[in-house]
Amino acid sequence: MGRLEGKVAIITGGNSGVGAATAKLFAKEGAKVVISARREAQLEAVAAEIREAGGEVLPVVTDISKKGDADKLVAKAVETYGALDILINNAGVLEQGLKPIDRFSDEDLDWILEINQKGTMYCMRAATAQMAKTGNGSVVNVASIAGVMGCGGAAYVSSKAAIIGVTRHTALRFAGTNIRCNAVCPGTIVTPMVAGTDPATLDMDMMGQMAKHSDMKVSPCMPEDVANILLFLASDESRAITGQALCTDFGGTL
Repeated sequence: MGRLEGKVAIITGGNSGVGAATAKLFAKEGAKVVISARREAQLEAVAAEIREAGGEVLPVVTDISKKGDADKLVAKAVETYGALDILINNAGVLEQGLKPIDRFSDEDLDWILEINQKGTMYCMRAATAQMAKTGNGSVVNVASIAGVMGCGGAAYVSSKAAIIGVTRHTALRFAGTNIRCNAVCPGTIVTPMVAGTDPATLDMDMMGQMAKHSDMKVSPCMPEDVANILLFLASDESRAITGQALCTDFGGTL
């Protein structure tokens, strides 16, 4: 308890899955949490749970793919709590079907990059500008094992590989300061987003290729597994770690 006492944390995609689990854990550890998502009802439901447990939370409806929304999110957090210490970039989307490079759709690519890559970078730009004023902060991006191993649809893989690259860029940009940036690369996570995948749309050629390079019998991550790692990277316990992409897939891709 108290590992984030007094800190202010923004968690995008805080309405379900990893984002909701992380918000609840951070609040339990003493952080003032600002949760964002596009769906207001789900966001308010998570906020109600946090308040009921005695935590402090501010829900802010945000579409990170829209220019300016990330700036407003950071400004609201600072206006309400006076600072910003942590940014967890968790919001993301997954296309249907695991479409490979020779069959991805332009529509999927545009949609995924707008949210997974551009939206994450918008939030990082706004947050690090604020953190630079105080000389302190931890940014943690939720990427994916797909961005490391290439195991997934081409559009999704490209978006998560980009996040790993910009994580290292940001760490280099602020190396030698108290502003850090790391990424977590989970394997399959049991979340509503993954559960919503329609098996009938899966590209079986891509599934077959993925099966050659991973052990699909290994247990998937639960949202709480990822939240615990995000807590460590957000906390001062990991102050010497920056520019790293931690694979958290129970060894499924070894």
